[in-house]
Amino acid sequence: PEVINGRTHKATVVDLSPWVEYEFRVVASNSVGIGEPSRPSALLKTKAAVPVVAPTNVSGGGGSRSELVITWEPVPEELQNGEGFGYIIMFRPLGSTTWTKAVVASVEASKYVYRNESITPLSPFEVKVGVYNNEGEGTLSSISIVYSGEDEPQIAPAGASALSVSAAEVEVSWQPIAWNRHTGRVLGYEVRQL
Repeated sequence: PEVINGRTHKATVVDLSPWVEYEFRVVASNSVGIGEPSRPSALLKTKAAVPVVAPTNVSGGGGSRSELVITWEPVPEELQNGEGFGYIIMFRPLGSTTWTKAVVASVEASKYVYRNESITPLSPFEVKVGVYNNEGEGTLSSISIVYSGEDEPQIAPAGASALSVSAAEVEVSWQPIAWNRHTGRVLGYEVRQL
């Protein structure tokens, strides 16, 4: 802190965080040294302000067919800058010019799920998440690309064949399904006997 002239009995403290409680002490100093600090002042809360810190780690994906799942790291309480804190979620299909906007009025929220039957599986969306409180809307995150939920594979594996290995074993083989927007990521296969 800045040293204040001995004839001054008042000072303005700057660079404090909004909507945070502070207490203050004053110490006197001279050429010999620094004296004992005063008793702490009463707690004083600074005024609220529009939040300026956007959520981090905006991502998502997964979910069910016709869903867009968006996730983020919640903003800590000391950076919310006021009461009535919540999140603004904005998203649009990649290449679109129109944003869809949703509001999540929960301090603890870290996920938003948008459901719409018209969403094509594994469609890319541009997503950004912002913040607001009773003072107004704050900062938005940078844009992230998030894919909508997958559908079950629509194509069956081809070229299934079986080869008898022993009296109790059969080896089954097939051609893998190539990844595309309609098949999604194949995580595994199930072999069934008829």
